Amino acid sequence: MKHSDLCLKPIYELLTDDAGNPTQFWIPAYQRGYRWKPLQVTQLLEDIREFSQRRNPQPDDFYCLQPLVIKANEHGTLEVVDGQQRLTTLLLILRHFNERLAEKYRQKLYTLAYETRPQLLAFLDNPSEADADSNVDYFYLFNAINTIEDWFSSRAHEVDDIKSALLNKTRVIWFELAAQDNAVDAFTRLNVGKIPLTDDELIRALFLKRGDANDTDEAAQQLKIAHEWDQLEKALQADDFWYFLSNQQSRPQNRIGFLFELVTKVDGLGAGTQQDEHSIFHAYSRKLKRPNTASEEWLRIKQTYMMLEEWFEDRTLYHIVGFLIHQGMDVARLCELSQEATKSEFERELRKEVFALAIGDEDVDELIPEELQLCVSERLEELEYGRHSADIRSLLLLFNLATLLGNPSSNMRFQFDSFKNGEWDIEHVRSIASSRPLRLHDQLNWLNLCAGYLEAQNTGDQERQLLNGIQAFIKKPKKNQSDDAFETLYLKLLAFFKEKDDAPTEHGIANLTLLDKSTNRSYKNAVFAVKRKALLALDQSGIFVPLCTRNVFLKCYSPQANNVMFWSQDDREAYLGEINRALVGFFSAAQETTQ
Repeated sequence: MKHSDLCLKPIYELLTDDAGNPTQFWIPAYQRGYRWKPLQVTQLLEDIREFSQRRNPQPDDFYCLQPLVIKANEHGTLEVVDGQQRLTTLLLILRHFNERLAEKYRQKLYTLAYETRPQLLAFLDNPSEADADSNVDYFYLFNAINTIEDWFSSRAHEVDDIKSALLNKTRVIWFELAAQDNAVDAFTRLNVGKIPLTDDELIRALFLKRGDANDTDEAAQQLKIAHEWDQLEKALQADDFWYFLSNQQSRPQNRIGFLFELVTKVDGLGAGTQQDEHSIFHAYSRKLKRPNTASEEWLRIKQTYMMLEEWFEDRTLYHIVGFLIHQGMDVARLCELSQEATKSEFERELRKEVFALAIGDEDVDELIPEELQLCVSERLEELEYGRHSADIRSLLLLFNLATLLGNPSSNMRFQFDSFKNGEWDIEHVRSIASSRPLRLHDQLNWLNLCAGYLEAQNTGDQERQLLNGIQAFIKKPKKNQSDDAFETLYLKLLAFFKEKDDAPTEHGIANLTLLDKSTNRSYKNAVFAVKRKALLALDQSGIFVPLCTRNVFLKCYSPQANNVMFWSQDDREAYLGEINRALVGFFSAAQETTQ
């Protein structure tokens, strides 16, 4: 049974079949008529002309058009499933070339037969404005013919170069459906959203293009690449691996293109190609023009994947590399750091990169323990909510990773996939005074959160009195509510939860943690006890909560956790001390590898 076939074909191969007869393409009824406008026709001509004028072209350079999807039918013709607009325009250009020549010098050209427009070829042989006005399909064809003639009228001296570039240096991505494929289903898939092929799909055509049909070694190599290609794609589809490597949530469905992009960057071939949407494909088309390079280039892709997989499997590298990628470091830069380095040297360089990003410009290798401790503590002390939000978020993430790495006997790993697929806020552990709810709606929501917590406890007299006060306030008609009534109840509740002190609420990192945005918005103004209850409920239900956020609300860092309802000054100091200790320990490991 014949399988679907993907390759690159120069335009001259489309003109005739193996017997030298004009290739017959058939446009079925489910296709719409020709609808290209003069702008699209002109753009195609300009692109081919620009390619024909390239300076210092390489012998194997070519200009690549979008795919032509066809299926052989029982009548000996080729059914065009996708690409008929380009195919028709190319035929109009080729017919223009023939019309400039005496009949005996004209080339045989492929033919197009429309199921619903049988008189097409007759119109092309004798196009007239009168016929064009009578039929919408002929109208667009007539305009395209005139556009081509007008365009070439001022470029007569370039016709031979453009013709050569079109026939010999222009290729289509030829995708032939298998006999068992349904052409209408394929047409529907291709045209819903009209999603263009990505670089990796184009590169696959380069790796798997047909050479000598009788070369069994080449066929075996192509089969091997196709099988390994699918294995790499499957591995990259695992979200824990993908989000370790990438911050992109809207990556195309095929993820293997990441490897080709990475190798191209490492080779320095990605510079200056920002305007080329298929720059990676063009880089590989140049690479694979050299003879016998497909196996070599594919081996590099596999070796690159295996290096990334090694980082992923190593628990220490996983967390450090994952942090740097999350902070925006290009994976190509990480590859450069790993070259010619032992594992310990690579790890040390990575920790130095983290120090430069998160703490300061000092060389961590040169710092004595006391200096390292001072650098970290001064960095933590200078951070302030609102002014340094990005830095705080970065350091809280690093604190989580350093905590996990601080226990070498643990096999826990940070969930970069859950973290990157969520939206994370920096939240005050103990609410700030300025967050006092002012609108009635917000006041009722805040009181309901407190009531929910109080109802879940073994309520004593004080709790019951507060609950009664909340319920009485909630039941009052809106017009009878007063700010004074809420203020009185609000202060009583703060006193109960020991959040009514005279010291201003801290905006430093000692009173901040990472919370997912939905939880943060739901409980932003709530007292510590309510936030704690909500976070533990998330954790118990299996929803991802960063380890250190969980530890904060469990009061794991506090010297005495005898009252879980409030977040005291002692709790904040202990928390800051633990952040400091974990980060110093993380960077000290970099120094230990130099000893």
